[in-house]
Amino acid sequence: MLLKVGSKGEEVKQLQQKLGLTADGGFGPGTEKAVKDWQAANGLTADGLVGDATWAKLMGDAAAPAASAAPVANVGDLKLSSLQGVIPDAVLAMIPDCVEKFHINTPLRLAHFLAQCGHESGNFKATQENLNYSADGLTKIFHKYFPDADTANAYARQPQKIANRIYGSRMGNGDEASGDGWKYHGRGYIQLTGKDNYTAFSKSVGVDCVNDPDSVATTYALLSAAWFWQSRSLNTSADKGAGDDAITEITKKVNGGTLGLDDRKAHFLSFYKLLA
Repeated sequence: MLLKVGSKGEEVKQLQQKLGLTADGGFGPGTEKAVKDWQAANGLTADGLVGDATWAKLMGDAAAPAASAAPVANVGDLKLSSLQGVIPDAVLAMIPDCVEKFHINTPLRLAHFLAQCGHESGNFKATQENLNYSADGLTKIFHKYFPDADTANAYARQPQKIANRIYGSRMGNGDEASGDGWKYHGRGYIQLTGKDNYTAFSKSVGVDCVNDPDSVATTYALLSAAWFWQSRSLNTSADKGAGDDAITEITKKVNGGTLGLDDRKAHFLSFYKLLA
């Protein structure tokens, strides 16, 4: 199932009743906000889309609707229906837009793309960068910004302060005091980071994520990753084939190295088997 803005009917009423809203059966902005708030509070991707996982956790498995999940429409030669039940419904719903705007339009390209997104986001669970570092973690990973224990202790376990320090005065952000580091910290399935990237993505797709950066973690979690994909010419890399060399080349462009390469390969092989 997939309920979103514009959906109507009895299932929407059940959802609204569970959330303590007026049950008018129309999924509007108020319902979307309530869903996002509930998802964020319950460890789910706060995208405002009610797929199987959100419905089951909110209602309880026994309350799940009797009807089976709505069939997924294929796009061109892409057998998106083969991915149903493998990746979240909310992610499936985002794929057609990525296909149209950024030409991730062959089974090979899509398998490579989803493999990288799946790895980077922990199987499409994380849409925001985790900056909740201990003092020890800060000195080891960001030694340039936290060269000693006193500095690290002053920032430890404070994600907003950490982001403002490590991302201040670069990538188009203002200085640490401006708050831009946190405002434009990593979001999306391949994390979009820095005001310059938020601005470029916004111009590319015609939306204002500069003034609404949280939308990159919700509505545009996959589309922002697709923009990054295109910006690194990764369709060209994907077209080189299904072998280890292509996966490694793509991984280096996404990650800057080969961290998690084996998991990325496993994701790719799984997706490609379904799509090819």
